[in-house]
Amino acid sequence: MKTNKYLEDLKAKSAAELNDELVAAKKELFNLRFQNATKELNNTSRIKEVRKNIARIQTVITEKERA
Repeated sequence: MKTNKYLEDLKAKSAAELNDELVAAKKELFNLRFQNATKELNNTSRIKEVRKNIARIQTVITEKERA
């Protein structure tokens, strides 16, 4: 499955790499919301996908902090 592979990739990364990926995902979400507001966004489901990816990244970061 696609999400399982993505989670494995996230768990293999260091905390610094996860933070970098989190910042990039948040920037992408901002850009998608901006495009949506200006009616330039064609694939609106991408917003939901990026939001879930942000949650996944934050979950992995929390798991690593607790371990």
